[in-house]
Amino acid sequence: MSRRILLTVHAARSEATSVARDLAADLRAAGLTICVPDSDAAELQAAGVGEVEVIEAREGAAEGCELAIVLGGDGTILRATELCRGTGTPVLGVNLGHVGFLAEADVEDVHAVVTAVVARDYTVEERLTLDVIVRVDKEIVATNWALNEASVEKASRERMLEVVAEVDDRPLSRWGCDGVVCATPTGSTAYAFSAGGPVVWPQVQALVMAPISAHALFARPLVVSPDSTLAVEVVGHGATGVLWCDGRRAAELPQGARVEVRRGATPARLARLQTAPFTDRLVRKFDLPVSGWRGAAERRQQSRGEA
Repeated sequence: MSRRILLTVHAARSEATSVARDLAADLRAAGLTICVPDSDAAELQAAGVGEVEVIEAREGAAEGCELAIVLGGDGTILRATELCRGTGTPVLGVNLGHVGFLAEADVEDVHAVVTAVVARDYTVEERLTLDVIVRVDKEIVATNWALNEASVEKASRERMLEVVAEVDDRPLSRWGCDGVVCATPTGSTAYAFSAGGPVVWPQVQALVMAPISAHALFARPLVVSPDSTLAVEVVGHGATGVLWCDGRRAAELPQGARVEVRRGATPARLARLQTAPFTDRLVRKFDLPVSGWRGAAERRQQSRGEA
């Protein structure tokens, strides 16, 4: 049976389609079948990507694919996780964006990516996800999921959102705010980070809740057990909100709506080419200053002295 690779791109970027053309040619030359979602097919075929299998762009579309290769930024990678959800197909991101925290390689490494994919020389990490339920008058009106975060935000710019935050069926605090972010460790470097939340190493199993611009005495970000349930209730008079999951899937939140966030039943799978520690990834992606660090050199000197 032919090995099938799902290829998704940020089709609006000419660089992405040209890289996709070369990548697809190299993979086909190695005997792999290239699948593309129908939402990308026209742009890729116009760029001369060659013979591909076109599949419907829907959740679970990656069924039967060995791997999904993504050319783009974190937004494109999040779109690919939808196509792979529930299939077991891991996602391998090649960054064409700015930070690209979810990406495993940069565009100049694309030939190394092809070599690793053909040789199956990669590992797979499972990442915690979120399952999200919206209730109105105790009735479930929407369900969703997220890899990065579920954010409850105000619907209108001119009005503050009044919410009550809850952890494990107990009320925590009432906030007048722009919103609340409930994030995974993977999402702790995304929207939650911008809201002042902590960076959580991906190996840590936890959930994060971070209020956005809250007018309250106690408005600190929280880190709770992965088995906890976070909830945000829209209260106040006349204010409405909107739920965003990974910034891609939305649901309206009328006054009285309740958003419940739990650890997801289906983890996301990310392919890894490197074994570098998360600290190194953090330093590289955020260009953090580490000049003057002498830890490794001092340890080497100490080991030579002991010898």
